[in-house]
Amino acid sequence: MIRATHVSQRHESPSGIVTLSYDDRFRRRIALTCDNGLAFLLDLPQATELRDGDDLLLEDGRHIRVKAAPERLMKATARDKHHLIRTAWHIGNRHLPCEIHPDHLILRHDHVIAEMLVKLGTDVEFLDAPFNPEGGAYGQGRTHSHEH
Repeated sequence: MIRATHVSQRHESPSGIVTLSYDDRFRRRIALTCDNGLAFLLDLPQATELRDGDDLLLEDGRHIRVKAAPERLMKATARDKHHLIRTAWHIGNRHLPCEIHPDHLILRHDHVIAEMLVKLGTDVEFLDAPFNPEGGAYGQGRTHSHEH
């Protein structure tokens, strides 16, 4: 099976597109199949955050474009900037992945968290869209552990 061994940004047409959820976009090694049926082995030196638009370079020079799959999400809109900061603090206190926008937050759908947000006075809207949360505070991309 052909291997993809590097991640880069290319601008030419890819040989295939692999559509992956947020969870499936943090990988080191896994067999994947493109939307067009092209199978390959992702074989990176270390676990890597794959972002929407990244390209996986195949050994033969071709490349595969990563596409973020739509997922069930929640859009939390606050009354004002202070309320948004307070809401973001509560989300961070629970160590939840979150997209931070100037006037709203995007989180994974979770009925318990939705109830908490409503109790905090936040408007919650449900949607299906790609999920691209902030990276870890202790390094680029996702971090699962860190040293203090």
